[in-house]
Amino acid sequence: MTAILGISAFYHDSAAALVIDGEIVAAAQEERFTRKKHDDGFPENVVNYCLASAGISAEDLDYVGFYDKPLRKFERLLETYLSYAPAGYRSFRKAMPLWLKQKLHTPRELRAGLHGKYQGRFVFTEHHESHAASAFYPSPFEEAAIVTLDGVGEWSTTTMGVGKGNRIELTHEVRFPHSLGLLYSAFTYYTGFKVNSGEYKLMGLAPYGVPRYRDLIVNHLLDLKDDGSFRMDMSYFNYCQGLTMTSAKLHSLFGSPPRQPESEITQREMDIAASIQVVTEEIMLKMAQHAHQQTGLENLVLAGGVALNCVGNGRILRDGPFENIWIQPASGDAGGALGTALFIWHQLLEKPRKPVAPDSQKGSFLGPSFTDEEIAESLKSRDAAYTTATSDDELCRDVAKLIADEKVIGWFQGRMEFGPRALGGRSILGDARSEKMQSLMNLKIKFRESFRPFAPIVLKEEVQNYFQMNAGTDSPYMLLVAPVHERLRKASVSSDNDEATGIEKLKLCRSEIPAVTHVDYSARVQTIDEVRNPLAHKLLTHFQQMTGCPVMINTSFNVRSEPIVCTPEDAYRCFMMTDMDVLVLGRHILLKADQPNQLSETERQLYLNQFDLD
Repeated sequence: MTAILGISAFYHDSAAALVIDGEIVAAAQEERFTRKKHDDGFPENVVNYCLASAGISAEDLDYVGFYDKPLRKFERLLETYLSYAPAGYRSFRKAMPLWLKQKLHTPRELRAGLHGKYQGRFVFTEHHESHAASAFYPSPFEEAAIVTLDGVGEWSTTTMGVGKGNRIELTHEVRFPHSLGLLYSAFTYYTGFKVNSGEYKLMGLAPYGVPRYRDLIVNHLLDLKDDGSFRMDMSYFNYCQGLTMTSAKLHSLFGSPPRQPESEITQREMDIAASIQVVTEEIMLKMAQHAHQQTGLENLVLAGGVALNCVGNGRILRDGPFENIWIQPASGDAGGALGTALFIWHQLLEKPRKPVAPDSQKGSFLGPSFTDEEIAESLKSRDAAYTTATSDDELCRDVAKLIADEKVIGWFQGRMEFGPRALGGRSILGDARSEKMQSLMNLKIKFRESFRPFAPIVLKEEVQNYFQMNAGTDSPYMLLVAPVHERLRKASVSSDNDEATGIEKLKLCRSEIPAVTHVDYSARVQTIDEVRNPLAHKLLTHFQQMTGCPVMINTSFNVRSEPIVCTPEDAYRCFMMTDMDVLVLGRHILLKADQPNQLSETERQLYLNQFDLD
């Protein structure tokens, strides 16, 4: 038995993953355990979970890998500061203490995090090697083109290459400071959202706008080539030398300083969001086309933070040259932990790889699970009121009826998902047919901006009937956006009504599944199949039998700026602090109205105040 632990830490979204003899055993993000959003410390809780899930200890590990090369990253940092000196002194002064205390001593920090129990050497892979490995090795393909896109690793910000058999080779790169991820983050900052967490908001805001600034971005900020490579005019940006993302020159070009966080979102911000989204899609599509020209392969795999831009992914699938696409569900830095473990096994140890269908990611259900007995003990300790279904069929039938009655359901089942998306393990579910559900769930349950869309889950065998996707299209990880089928769109949304602008667009009922139809008729689709998620498949099947509709809302089980829930205790607390109607923990069903010790508004606010509701 060869046990390999991969770790990502000290920068953003720390995580760990355990691979034994090439099989993915466990993986999770540290934030889920500490309840600290994007926790960047050593992932001690995840390491303990991974080891316990395999019944081993740190002494049993054969290899421990880290997802990038800190010394090369430090080299890039120093070269950047020196090239901008003295302008970057404030940023340099802020960064150096952490580097000198911790990041330059990563082997020491890793050994301390493992409590000195691991005595072997540490393997440091390159950042984009980790991304590429996380994309290719779990995929179902024997060979595939590889594209990785993120903010920055050591020097690379984008790479392209090929995976064949058990080996990957990266052949092309875009280097810092030119970065599609940092370009998108710069506009995230400029429109008033938080970098490294607000990019989803920018993508969700884009359909409300018109891309009137597209040419301004392409003509002034970028030198974009046909192959998707580009150079940025760095005089418009400040992230190399300053503490902000954009410079006064960009503010002058766009006519105002950045929007203040939490201030009113205007049509201008919506148009800027639409513009940078269009540019991002154009670059992603050009890169994919170039990868196809260079490799001649029919399969493409993607990873890196930009690969979470599901609108761009959908554009590649729809308009690009590849027959098949597979995207790592934990595409950001967390996925690097998994990638480095797989890279060590296949590339460095030269172990064979046999692709499996549908993939070897196991639905990304790689986190902790809890038995019905463990859940019952937790509920009894809180004097919670609940009933227990006697079978999965009974459970799914009862819950499907509650959803059809427009109840909002907290759904806690099986292993927790690895990656930023709730995929049916730690989800909030609702009726996609309801006209009020989108606003209700945003404002009263998620406590987030009303404009943000919700994703549909749909039976895989029905996807072509509800969305403009081919029959059998596999989108299990909620990473592809597709238009809602034209036959489902409401004829009452006339051209006169479509002249509505901004948030007013929310008031229009656009389809027969309005709660998951965005204002541009798009939807971030998750397909549900019996292999990866049999219980959710059973639930959707019962719902379809009752209503004729095989589509539900699926959103993550958390409130704004809180990590997705991990334990039954997390789930119960979130349930009680929101306007959720029903909580389903395993086979146990809890109705809000039946719960003792209903919390006061003051108690609820104390709970919510612990999160940075930015």
